[in-house]
Amino acid sequence: MSIHTCDAFVVACIDFRFQRFIKKWLEENFQNKTYDYVGFAGSTKDLKTIMNQLDISVRLHHTKQVVLIHHEECGAYGTESTHDRHAKDLNIAKKTILKKYPQFKVDLYYLHLDGKFERI
Repeated sequence: MSIHTCDAFVVACIDFRFQRFIKKWLEENFQNKTYDYVGFAGSTKDLKTIMNQLDISVRLHHTKQVVLIHHEECGAYGTESTHDRHAKDLNIAKKTILKKYPQFKVDLYYLHLDGKFERI
């Protein structure tokens, strides 16, 4: 099996309302770069599943950077979909990733309904 690498592992929610914003952001920020893109309801809400997918990306593609994106009005979070809750969960995910992969760069974003990416 040949060795192939990618620059980043990107996790976002499946919500269709945000896909065009994410696609545009990735085109602007990952121009000439490669990434594994994973979409799950709630993004990193099911952190165990995300970590399993990250492990596969690292094993197969030697990934070194992680981008985690949560968004406003996330249905997977229901009434708990607040900015503070998303920021908290993003930081928990970052801490978990860095515990296993301390050499990684982990970027956290909160995506607003208007398409604005806010760095957490």
